Amino acid sequence: MANRSISPLLRLLRYGQPYRGQVWGATICSIFRTLFDLAPPYLIGVAVDVVVEQDASLIARLGVQNPLTQLLVLAGLTVLTWGLESLSQYGADKLWRNLAQTLQHELRVDAYNHLQGLDLAYFEDRSTGTLLSILNDDINQLERFLNSGAQELISFFTRVLAVGVSFVLLAPGIAWFAMVPIPFILWGTFLFQSRLAPRYDAVRDQAGLISDRLANNLSGMATIKSFTAEGYERDRVYHDSNAYRQGNQRAIALSVAFQPVLRFCILLGFVLTLYLGGRAALSGQLSVGTYGFMVFIVQDLLWPFTFLSEIVDEYQRAMASVRRVMGLLDTPVAILPGQQPLPLGAVRGEVKFEAITFAYNGRHPVLKDLSLHVPAGATIGIVGATGSGKSTLVKLLLRFYDVQSGHILIDGRDVRDLNALDLRRCIGWVSQDVFLFHGTVAENIGYGSFDATREQITHAAKQAEAHDFIQELPQGYDTIVGERGQKLSGGQRQRLAIARAILKDPPILVLDEATSAVDNETEAAIQKSLAVITQNRTTIAIAHRLSTIRSADCIYVMDQGKLVEQGTHGELLRQNNLYAGLWQVQSGAVQRE
Repeated sequence: MANRSISPLLRLLRYGQPYRGQVWGATICSIFRTLFDLAPPYLIGVAVDVVVEQDASLIARLGVQNPLTQLLVLAGLTVLTWGLESLSQYGADKLWRNLAQTLQHELRVDAYNHLQGLDLAYFEDRSTGTLLSILNDDINQLERFLNSGAQELISFFTRVLAVGVSFVLLAPGIAWFAMVPIPFILWGTFLFQSRLAPRYDAVRDQAGLISDRLANNLSGMATIKSFTAEGYERDRVYHDSNAYRQGNQRAIALSVAFQPVLRFCILLGFVLTLYLGGRAALSGQLSVGTYGFMVFIVQDLLWPFTFLSEIVDEYQRAMASVRRVMGLLDTPVAILPGQQPLPLGAVRGEVKFEAITFAYNGRHPVLKDLSLHVPAGATIGIVGATGSGKSTLVKLLLRFYDVQSGHILIDGRDVRDLNALDLRRCIGWVSQDVFLFHGTVAENIGYGSFDATREQITHAAKQAEAHDFIQELPQGYDTIVGERGQKLSGGQRQRLAIARAILKDPPILVLDEATSAVDNETEAAIQKSLAVITQNRTTIAIAHRLSTIRSADCIYVMDQGKLVEQGTHGELLRQNNLYAGLWQVQSGAVQRE
């Protein structure tokens, strides 16, 4: 929580500390670029001084008496100044832009990596669109500020300081009048800034809502079309987009009002310099060259303040984004990984659930004082009504969540003490909600087993009864499956998921409704392959179709978070309780078909 009280700019500077050499280099180049850019008014003043004063000019007092030679010296200085300005501008642009790209890259990777370490409960409370908005839009906003806004900010302060010091040294009596508007401008700037910050925070939040809406709609396009809800969704996108537009308009209304007010303050300083400087020149208190320089340069002192609102505007947008990105990085990891290694080759596969109780986010417990023992190499089945807690057991075993009480042991060791990566490497999970990545069939089967050969991938597909349909695809194993595997049927996606788990070759295999989306013929084929796959490996099969687990060593029946029955298929039928009733319903349904 301490980090969140620190200003976003300071957080950004701390984050970029490894690149402080590049930051200093870019800053110095920006300062020199601005100083060289200010040189022409000084040179013009010196040129006027040469023409008017000739052998009594400033350059003459430095030892160059001939006026023509003085002008040649002045021309040489002009060429040198312009060359140095171009060189410093090149250095500043290159350093700032490379820094922007580097910080953008580092922030996005760090934020994504931190996101991967958070527990699943975090993702349940937040929308995908909001997280995408942070990882993309907010980090891109920071890149835009570093590309140009940082230079503009440094240039502003350098310009004002350099010109202000020159005024005080050359004509202290007039300089104060030229600077009269500055306190009012700064006061107005900070006032505007304090009111702009919350408006831009609201704009960034609204951008996240739009991203969420679009992400949901694009992934659910088939549902939208099937329910003819295009008009309804268009209106919802319009509403969210309009809210974003109105939020921006509220910020714009305040930011654009700043510059016209500034112009009147600048006009006051310019008029005072023009009039009072002219009087001093006429009375001989000020040289003509100095007066010309001051009238010309006063714009460089005051005019940058007209762009101060735009600089502040861009700065506030960037800081709003930094707050959101740093807020993500500050999110604590709720499930801390254990330190004990779990070598894959040493895992026997014994699993114990000892008096575990678990509830999602403070709700009523899904599992209540549940104990379950799975011997190493055994195959067990778990059945029960929807919401009885079957899939929750798997998520706890994989340590997507931690139990509130009790212990989950693998080979006698608590999963909370084990290295999380080692733990998950030893478990192959086939979920009922199959997720395939946009890529080829071979890439999806080999996901997680990245060094697998094509022969190994093909062998796993054959064992999962997927090889035949893969061969019929347009490019076979090189066929692109589409986002979330949308080009494949549900049964085909499930068979690829089974092949992926087979290729992983884990000592513990978890099948969560693994055949729920396949037809009876494919299910029978998969059952044959599973009989081979489950040999010498611990298998936990969660099933809705009881026929898929009838040969399990032991079947457990769950109801409202508790185990209410256990035994083999035949033993449970003889008990004539909940399992027997489920079997009669399903077998009766098969007979009616």
